[in-house]
Amino acid sequence: MELVFVTGNIDKVREIDHLLGENFKIKYLKDLGFDEEIPEIYPTLEENASAKAFYIYERFKVDCFADDSGLEVEYLNNQPGVYSARFAEIEENIKFSSKKALTEANIEKLLSLLKGKDFRKARFRTVISLLLGGEEYRFEGAVEGEITEEKRGEEGFGYDPVFVPAGYGKTFAQMSLDEKNKISHRSIAFGKLVEFLSNRQDLLK
Repeated sequence: MELVFVTGNIDKVREIDHLLGENFKIKYLKDLGFDEEIPEIYPTLEENASAKAFYIYERFKVDCFADDSGLEVEYLNNQPGVYSARFAEIEENIKFSSKKALTEANIEKLLSLLKGKDFRKARFRTVISLLLGGEEYRFEGAVEGEITEEKRGEEGFGYDPVFVPAGYGKTFAQMSLDEKNKISHRSIAFGKLVEFLSNRQDLLK
């Protein structure tokens, strides 16, 4: 069966392709000749994941899935949430010269808002929207933890240097990729997707 992963990130495609095995062929947006930006205008991860999946399904009439992820900090009323990737740009109307610069600014803004606060509970969440024949199925993965007071570690990306998952004494950025992938929100959500597809052959073409 062929499925289109609504992403331009080939590393994500390889990860899910490995999990699904030889019964599935995973394509991504470049395979469709699509290189446009898909608007993410909704206030929830669920709505954005659905919007991206339906955008591609309606345009190309292919079975597909899309994901959206975010960091939710309880003290900040679950911000940055859907704005996690561009937290430092929100309201300040600033454009950064590189993705790395924006990531650093996002972390700095987060730590500044939590400076001196003892309550630092947070969670990473991923939501996947799968469309098969136009019918939607959703899967979610979450990992609870807390925000550190300073960056620790060099691995990973995004907010990994300041997020310590519950039950661990180190940040995602201090873990190996294999260690992180065993417990990450994205791996949990993808695991549910893989299990669903493996067990619901009746839905597959």
